[in-house]
Amino acid sequence: MSEGGQETEAKFYVRDLDRIRARLEELGARRIQERVLETNIRFDLPGAPLRAEGRVLRLRRDTESRFTYKSASTNHEGVLSREEIEFVVEDYEKARQFLEALGYQKLVYYEKYRSTYEWNALLVMLDELPYGNFVEIEGSSVEAIHAAGDQLSLHWDSAIGKSYHSLFERVRKELNLPAQDLSFAEFANLKVDAANLGVRAADV
Repeated sequence: MSEGGQETEAKFYVRDLDRIRARLEELGARRIQERVLETNIRFDLPGAPLRAEGRVLRLRRDTESRFTYKSASTNHEGVLSREEIEFVVEDYEKARQFLEALGYQKLVYYEKYRSTYEWNALLVMLDELPYGNFVEIEGSSVEAIHAAGDQLSLHWDSAIGKSYHSLFERVRKELNLPAQDLSFAEFANLKVDAANLGVRAADV
C-alpha cells in the first residue's frame, strides 16, 4: 500500500532516554512498536544531487521493508515539515538491486534502535543511535508538537534541524573517523558527546 503526505516532526538529543520513556508511560502513552533494530540505506545519484537539494531516498528494514522519499524540509519554530512518500516493499534485496540498476548508489548506511509510542494523536519515537540517544515527536501541527515537547520537559532551543546523516558527517570530521557507516560495530569503542555532534541535550 502506498502512503503519501506531510511529515511534521521535531527532533531532540537527550541524555536520559529512560526518563523520557517513564514520562511517556506516566502520561498514558501506548507503545505501538517494541524496541527494534532498523537498518537504513540512503541512496543518491553520482554527485549526490538529491542530498544537495535536501531530498532523501531511503530503503529501510525493521519489521518490514519500506521505500521512502522525502522532499527538502522547512523549519518553523524548531518543527520540520516536508513531503513524505513511503510504501512497503516485499523483497528488501530486490528493492536495493532495483535502485542500483537505475544508477543509484549508497550514500550512507545507518542503524538505530527505535521504540514508538502513540500519544494524543502524536507519534513519539525513542531512538538509540551509535553516537547517542534522540527523541522524535511527529504530529499534524506545530502547536501539538510543541505542547508534547513541553510535557516531556524538552527544551525547544535545543531542537535539532539536521538529519542523522548530517550529524554523522560532523562526528566523522570532529573525531577524524575512518568509519564509512553509522553502525554500532563501527562506533563500538568510541565516546561521542554533544559537543562532537554540535547539539545540546534537550533534557537538562
